[in-house]
Amino acid sequence: MALFRSLILLAAICSFLLPITASDGDTDPIYKGCVEQCEKSGCVGARCFQHCKFSSDGKPIDGPWYMHEPLYLEWKQWDCRTDCRYHCMLVREEERTKLGETPVKYHGKWPFRRIYGIQEPVAVALSALNLAMQFHGWVSFFILVYYKLPLRPDKKAYYEYTGLWHIYGILSMNAWLWSAVFHSRAVELTEKLNYSSAVALLGFSLILAILRAFNVRDEATRVMVSAPLVAFVTTHIMYLNFYQLNYGLNMKVSMLMAVVQLLIWAFWAVVSSHPSRWKLWTVVVGGVFAMISETYDFPPYMGYVDAHAVWNAANIPLTFLWWSYIRDDAEFRTSALLKKVK
Repeated sequence: MALFRSLILLAAICSFLLPITASDGDTDPIYKGCVEQCEKSGCVGARCFQHCKFSSDGKPIDGPWYMHEPLYLEWKQWDCRTDCRYHCMLVREEERTKLGETPVKYHGKWPFRRIYGIQEPVAVALSALNLAMQFHGWVSFFILVYYKLPLRPDKKAYYEYTGLWHIYGILSMNAWLWSAVFHSRAVELTEKLNYSSAVALLGFSLILAILRAFNVRDEATRVMVSAPLVAFVTTHIMYLNFYQLNYGLNMKVSMLMAVVQLLIWAFWAVVSSHPSRWKLWTVVVGGVFAMISETYDFPPYMGYVDAHAVWNAANIPLTFLWWSYIRDDAEFRTSALLKKVK
């Protein structure tokens, strides 16, 4: 649901705040020395990297085309520094494991192991599954309102919030898409797209919460309610992308929108007599527990599964249940309106 998505996005955003501070791993003298040596020699132990070879003027030597990195690695922009950091991190973590020490973070992130160049493969796979669940929920909602439920004489749906849920579905799928891309390769562009899509979804979810909870059906009133929030969210996204990617400010803005939605949806759940409100409460409670689980920031198991991956996994069944609730709401409102027409 909109509230659940807001809560988990807030937790994810908070977890991404970690890179702004130095981590124990990247301040480790052994790790730093390894990276510096790698950038000069192009090798970590017996493993060497073609893109770490430099000419006398300091420019990289790409070599002939058959010596280039595979295309699926080139598009991810793995370069000499990132490869040196990654492999030095693995070597240092192996040393720490032998000494009985626990894993530490490097440049704000836990030591994940790549698969085919993908930075966080489990998070990418789960983000893709969440994208598929959102698509399934949106399509099933579309089929319900346009092909299974009665339509008005002008072929429009009776359910007054149909258009809003279509936008919500599209924004949700967009957010999960960029989540998958960001976890595949964290660079400035993918980070901004991930943040922007998350904030856009949070902002629209707040609008949707207000309109649905207070049963706002008049178009003029909807515009009056939505316009200030759309302007605020748009300004914030432009600020993050074109002025400064301010993590602290973004956290405060996201937290404000999430808390307001929490209060609105909680109020509506209490006063509503909706026949499927148990689904609403299930998703709300499940979302809160999923958010809490992500606060237990533990090192990735076997280098792949961390708290964020667990949260992604928990989100899959809850997304299915939430779209089920949306379909029930469409049937409930359509039935009520048909009774009035008769």
